Amino acid sequence: MSRKNAEPLWKGSFVLLISIVILVGAIQTARAAEITTAALDSDTYIAGQTGYISTSVYNDKNENISVTELSATVDYYYADGTVYMQKFFTNDTLPVKILPGQTETFMIPISLPTNIAPGFIDLNIEARTDLYIDVLDRWMTSDKPTYKTALYVESPYKQSYEDSQKQLLNTQQMLEKEKIDRQNLGYTVVVLTITTLAFVGLAAFLLFTLRKPRPIAQPQ
Repeated sequence: MSRKNAEPLWKGSFVLLISIVILVGAIQTARAAEITTAALDSDTYIAGQTGYISTSVYNDKNENISVTELSATVDYYYADGTVYMQKFFTNDTLPVKILPGQTETFMIPISLPTNIAPGFIDLNIEARTDLYIDVLDRWMTSDKPTYKTALYVESPYKQSYEDSQKQLLNTQQMLEKEKIDRQNLGYTVVVLTITTLAFVGLAAFLLFTLRKPRPIAQPQ
């Protein structure tokens, strides 16, 4: 092969190689999905409580994507100060395909330890997705969108304090009700006593009036 014919072939191969590299790089760095929301089912939690995170994944590409994994990583602090990391996974059956411009919502169940320390806990939610490449007619690994949020664990002492305050309030309400009932009973007794005395006085007056001797008529 002449040098003149080899040069276009070499240039064509080089251009093809550069195109493949650019295509692969674009596929690897393409942002195919976005976690738009991650909402907890409660504003506050207590130690040992279970719940879930409602997570929405949006497909912002023109091709189909597939969610292959969805998880929430939690860094705990136990009551003794020990740090412990736990990873919760969605209970939805994966993979789930999401069409372009569409959103799918997933549930990630969580379960808090009974000896967890109170306070705010960071949640790092991550999705793993595949992107369907039409020109290659195959699925390829795409980006890993993340979302950060936090949950709040109440102190067990606060819960005990609130329970004791509620019990104290109930006791005070019962005592107040008993006091009002006693007052009402006293008013009733006074009214009955006054009514009874009035009837007795009226009866005595009538009896005295009826038994008063009448003058005997004198013969004409």
